[in-house]
Amino acid sequence: MTDDISDKRRQFVANVGEKSERRSKARQEKKRGIWFGLGMFGLVGWSVAVPALLLLGLGIWIDRTWDSDYSWTLMLLVLGVGLGCMNAWYWVKKESEGQE
Repeated sequence: MTDDISDKRRQFVANVGEKSERRSKARQEKKRGIWFGLGMFGLVGWSVAVPALLLLGLGIWIDRTWDSDYSWTLMLLVLGVGLGCMNAWYWVKKESEGQE
């Protein structure tokens, strides 16, 4: 029981030390300017647009090839936008974790 508590305490101290080191390193580095923000904006835009357009094209092809009661174009467009948003969220989260 005591070993478990001391292991948790060591892990906590190590985590606090790592975060403190990252913050001090981030303060020492130059602040990211407008170009970084525009680059991130572009990354997020392409992260959403590419899957949406790919699945949109697939949906159009399916609708033209096979008759169906459902609009595959619309369903795959929504799926593509959803996947794109998850992809963009991943990249933004990964970038924000690097700044802490």
